[in-house]
Amino acid sequence: MWVLITVAATIFQIGRTSEQHRLRSILGVSEAGYARFFYAFPLAALVTTAWMLGPGDLPKPGPTFFFAVTAAGILQILGTVSLLQSFRMRDFAVGTIYSKTEVLFVGIASALILREPLGWLSWVGVIVCLAGVAWLASGGTLRQRLLEGFDPAARYGVFAAIAFGLTAVGIRGASSSLDGDALDRALLTLAVMLGVQATVQGLALARSRTSSVRAVGRAWRQAGTVGILSLSGSAAWALAMTLENAARVRTLGQIEIVFAFAIGVIVHREAHRRDEYLAAAVVAAGITLLILA
Repeated sequence: MWVLITVAATIFQIGRTSEQHRLRSILGVSEAGYARFFYAFPLAALVTTAWMLGPGDLPKPGPTFFFAVTAAGILQILGTVSLLQSFRMRDFAVGTIYSKTEVLFVGIASALILREPLGWLSWVGVIVCLAGVAWLASGGTLRQRLLEGFDPAARYGVFAAIAFGLTAVGIRGASSSLDGDALDRALLTLAVMLGVQATVQGLALARSRTSSVRAVGRAWRQAGTVGILSLSGSAAWALAMTLENAARVRTLGQIEIVFAFAIGVIVHREAHRRDEYLAAAVVAAGITLLILA
């Protein structure tokens, strides 16, 4: 079941990220990132309340839950903004692949924090994935790039990967700290995390001189879709990571790369060089090793 839910989550996520990519044409990077929380939180609160008043049972959260879910929420905000910055500097599919280095960080964090380590074959897959990302970032001149360091788009993408990896571990840790059925725990974790995100980034935008919460509200026709896709994807991720450890879920989620290239070419009319496709194939090979492991 967790495999099917994870695949569904990747489909919702790539659709949401694609719509956020479009949204940057009318909103700033921070505002486009905030749209997912601004519109998803009221829907999540409504669905969770209806479920808990109906067939569900409200789990009893403790300090570990609130710490983990708050940290996860803030890290996801930072990761989303960084990913959108990466898109701005390169393009949609390439920026997405940069962020896929999260497999490394979620694997390390799962082992150290949750005591759920990966096996040796999984780590081989991680190294292959990173090699593909480095090749992609190099633009065909890997040796020169290694001497210079990653370009700005790669740095933003890798930072997003670290943030998203720790977010996954935080969600898993928060949900695992609760008692009750998987769906009850997943819904409560999701609703609280979205509430944290809507509040924290909303306050940041309210204090900003260049961004505006009102602008996000005025763009409801375009941004509303982002909120619906975000809620659907976040719910699926939360449920999958409640059922299975975060490293395995996020590893399977790398199938998103296939969808990213398809959307980049078909929807956004982006052109890619042959070496970018080859580098993406190397990343995909690493993902295959991780799944086999």
